[in-house]
Amino acid sequence: MKPKIFIDGEHGTTGLQIRSRLAGRNDIEVISIPIERRKDAEARADFLRAADIAILCLPDDAARESVALIGDAGTRVIDASTAHRVADGWTYGFAEMDRAQSKKIADAKLVANPGCWPQGPIATLRPLIEAGLLPADFPVTMHGISGYSGGGRQMVEDYEAKGDDAPEYLPYGLTFQHKHVPELKLYAGLSRDPLMQPVVGDFAQGMVTVVPLQLGALSRVPTGAELHAAIADHYSGLENSVVEVAPFAATERTPELNPESYNDTNRMRLHVFANDKRAQAALVAVYDNLGKGASGAAVQNMDIMLGLTR
Repeated sequence: MKPKIFIDGEHGTTGLQIRSRLAGRNDIEVISIPIERRKDAEARADFLRAADIAILCLPDDAARESVALIGDAGTRVIDASTAHRVADGWTYGFAEMDRAQSKKIADAKLVANPGCWPQGPIATLRPLIEAGLLPADFPVTMHGISGYSGGGRQMVEDYEAKGDDAPEYLPYGLTFQHKHVPELKLYAGLSRDPLMQPVVGDFAQGMVTVVPLQLGALSRVPTGAELHAAIADHYSGLENSVVEVAPFAATERTPELNPESYNDTNRMRLHVFANDKRAQAALVAVYDNLGKGASGAAVQNMDIMLGLTR
């Protein structure tokens, strides 16, 4: 019998992407509420409880409600909202975060899908802190640019309605209280709040995140080659990993940092750039905010939970 998958909120940006990624698969059965019953709370509860895995693509409060509706039905959950990413009892759904994470996801009943913005910084910072090359209290700053689809349906509609008048480059989160800060701090292994300053660009999807490092104040300053080696070692040998580490090379610019490079995939590429004489470096991640940053990660986690890949 095929496992039943229910996407709660399948008509939002992430839900539509997940539905598209699952189209044509014959190893699962996607179940959907009939259009005429979509606003029927009882029908929603029935479908949540009938599924083997429910993928929640909802605002935070609605996601919490869905979990409550499941109750003791035994349905496993992948929550794509922010509601449970740092909550007790939930497993973080970044399979490559460490060597044990995929197994934890495989065994979990409750999986919190990562946010798009934190994944790149977590992917680069965590290996360095675990290797002792950066202290947990390092003053981390991160910035980056994402396509406007990262803001959900309302931002997509706003950008597309403005056409040529849409802003090319729009910084936001300027109160430095971005909702992803707790997630980034916890899973990167930081002991102090990072400063996070994201940007929306006038393109639909794709993203680049950057963590600049001023290393001169450290008692022992790591070289760029050491930073790169620690990150490369972290991801070497991981089964079914979608994260790759670019070769370490000195360059002024590279087309590989195009934020749209990995659109419609679940891949992530990590780069380390450094100037050892200045004791400066930058950790860069390129991925699709709707792929590894949302729907792609959700499908990857679903497959891991179902034993279709590890």
